[in-house]
Amino acid sequence: MKQLKTILYATDFSDSSAVGAETALYLAKLGGAHLHVLHVISEFAAMQRTMIPPSAFLALEKEIEVQAVVQIEAFCRKHFGEQVMTETHTTIGIPFKEIMAKAAEIKADLIIIGTHGSTGIEHVIVGSTAERLLRRATKIPVLAVPCQ
Repeated sequence: MKQLKTILYATDFSDSSAVGAETALYLAKLGGAHLHVLHVISEFAAMQRTMIPPSAFLALEKEIEVQAVVQIEAFCRKHFGEQVMTETHTTIGIPFKEIMAKAAEIKADLIIIGTHGSTGIEHVIVGSTAERLLRRATKIPVLAVPCQ
């Protein structure tokens, strides 16, 4: 098996993503890998954007980005501490696309993501970031860790 030097762990700060953090920490410690932690802020739909004046939208977008940085740093302190070397990233976009792009950019050996296993109409309408990654990430292995 290829040595894991760089791991990308994607989080949405949910309980299911916290379970994935345990696995990311374990594998990073086991192989001495550098752990990149990514949070993707979902884009606003075009209809939502038109309902907010442009100046207010820019202010809102900036505040969301600032809060995401605060949250990812707190998440890393809580789940990883000083146990592994981490680097944090936040971006705005479509989650599975941004995760794949970041993984390619950092030359990740593995992508880890927690999954909550949504079913029914929620799954049909929203879909699953983990499922989309599993289907489309053909060059980098993806480990989807189910929430227990």
